[in-house]
Amino acid sequence: MVDFNDVTMAIFQQILFLAVLGAVAWLGYRRISLIRSTILLGKPEDRSNRPGERLSTMLRIAFGQKKMFDRPLIGALHFAVYIGFILINVEILEIVLDGILGRHRIFAPFLGSFYPVLIGFFEFLAVGVLLACIIFLLRRSVVRVKRLQPERHREMNGWPELDGKLILVFEIVLMIAILTMNAADLALQELGNPHYPQTGDFFFSQFLKPLFTGLNEDTLVIYERFAWWFHILGIFVFAVYLTYSKHLHIVLAFPNTYFSRLTPKGKMNNMPEITAEVKTMLGIETASMDEAAVIPDRFGAKDVQDLSWKNLMDAYSCTECGRCTEACPANITGKKLSPRKIMMDTRDRLEDVGRNMQKNGGQFVDDGKSLIDDYILVEEINACTTCNACVQECPVLINPLDIILQLRRHKVMDEAHAPASWNVMFQNMDTNQAPWKFSPGDRFNWAAGLEPKE
Repeated sequence: MVDFNDVTMAIFQQILFLAVLGAVAWLGYRRISLIRSTILLGKPEDRSNRPGERLSTMLRIAFGQKKMFDRPLIGALHFAVYIGFILINVEILEIVLDGILGRHRIFAPFLGSFYPVLIGFFEFLAVGVLLACIIFLLRRSVVRVKRLQPERHREMNGWPELDGKLILVFEIVLMIAILTMNAADLALQELGNPHYPQTGDFFFSQFLKPLFTGLNEDTLVIYERFAWWFHILGIFVFAVYLTYSKHLHIVLAFPNTYFSRLTPKGKMNNMPEITAEVKTMLGIETASMDEAAVIPDRFGAKDVQDLSWKNLMDAYSCTECGRCTEACPANITGKKLSPRKIMMDTRDRLEDVGRNMQKNGGQFVDDGKSLIDDYILVEEINACTTCNACVQECPVLINPLDIILQLRRHKVMDEAHAPASWNVMFQNMDTNQAPWKFSPGDRFNWAAGLEPKE
């Protein structure tokens, strides 16, 4: 005989689940739309060439985690969390369908004896994620890896430091929830509860089953339902939280690596207007009237709208791992420059611009601020040696140097804000076509006597 109370509770849970699912979908859509809008504030830039090479880069760097394995142990731990995150979400599909349809383990009847093997595989991944997150948390809190500590790097103060630890604790709790949920489920199967189909033991949770032995059926149901709801709500909260966190790179690493630069890292993007003028000055070619008339509204970049959409995607893709800053010679020698901070400041500015747009019907209203000066200091960008160490180190192919160069171009070319030693060099380049003060006719004297002997 069907218990009316059980049916009522099942229907209530279905309605509640659908309401939560709808709310999460709406919040996620709203947030993703805002991120997309702020990225598209950037200037257009064509990154559609050589699609085969781009796909290969994405598969090696984003999916294969190639650059993470430059440090094998950390790479293996990160890969465990990454692959676990992806594959465990396959199980989330079953949980979501169970919630929508008011069922429990909906795939079990269809998969038969393979079902406990599949769940065992997911549990193996869950344990891997659990152990890796514990190790990462210890590295941050006990070992205290230098590049992650706020006392050494001011950009890691406050929320960035808390965010890194919070997500690790969150994932640890979620993995414990799914393992104990399965253990309580197995205990209920042994009691013959009709809502819990017989599946056979699962690989890891069977060893946790003794924790629930001796509990009465009602207590087991309450715990199993609590763990089930806690796990799925945790996943939903994580999905929304992801869009506000540095962990957005889990998603954006794929398009970011696909659209990364394919040219050599040391090649700078010159400004066409300046290149044409320099060529004319050196007599290499003569600019046409049309080329000479093209003058940009602004040289370089003052705010995020002056950067390209790819620069802005880079900012949202930053993992805050600090490998770029750790390799930066300016930072190592005590300068204020931190490539990680450059990316974090760019993202912070984008967040402020996004909130501005939300308040003003999707349009940005000038707030009197700019990326350079209000977020990033001139002292920071002037310390850059353009060595490309930060670009080389980034595990998701972010290019902080491109943003630094554009900001520096604006300060020098639009605002004439350059150190005195630079101005001397610029003057020599203008008058002598060389950084040093000597006659243009003497430019090649250094090569005297170097002619090959007959």
